[in-house]
Amino acid sequence: MELTLLWAVLTAFGAAYLTLRLRQIDVPTRPLDRLIGAAVVGMFAGRLAAILQAGINPMLNPGQLILIRGGVDTLWASLGGFAALAWPLRHNLRALDNLAPAALAALGGWHAGCVWRSTCLGSVSELPWAWALPGSDLTRHPVEIYAAIGFASGAFLFAQLSLPPGMVTGLAVSWAALTRLLTEPMRPSVGGGPVAFYVVAALAGVALSAWSNQRSETRTASP
Repeated sequence: MELTLLWAVLTAFGAAYLTLRLRQIDVPTRPLDRLIGAAVVGMFAGRLAAILQAGINPMLNPGQLILIRGGVDTLWASLGGFAALAWPLRHNLRALDNLAPAALAALGGWHAGCVWRSTCLGSVSELPWAWALPGSDLTRHPVEIYAAIGFASGAFLFAQLSLPPGMVTGLAVSWAALTRLLTEPMRPSVGGGPVAFYVVAALAGVALSAWSNQRSETRTASP
């Protein structure tokens, strides 16, 4: 792992750690370890999917699994990370809700880590805050900074909310998906990115929130 990527990872988990420290709430046992574990599972799932899509046999080339710089499939990384975080807490949705702001903060820190990696810029822009790559006069959107601000805003917002168990988690999933969806057009990509996945994830988050709210109302109405 090169140092710039390491600094980006440390920025992500520094943001998560700070969020957990600032919030005086009940969180699951070793919450930062849970987030780190989910991130590792997500990166492994995403990297495995990426090398399989590239036609590489991981059994014959196991070293390819640790070359994260070579590419990680966003869809499988997201699904793997979310499953690793949510499944152990499926019977404790309140605890999962309490972790949601820290998870968003970690995502914001990862995107802000573009500063270390020199990967902040996207499509061409003439906005006053756009900037250019060294040696270039062409200014571009700092799209990763936009995403970092979006995730950080979500972390702050959901840290203030007190909702029925499961609702904050659902809303955080939708917020994360919409943040990526809104910034996707400004990213330099050949295929346009997994837009459909972000749309489905946003709708799934809303559905989870609605189900959680209905579940809470049903329990409250029960004698």
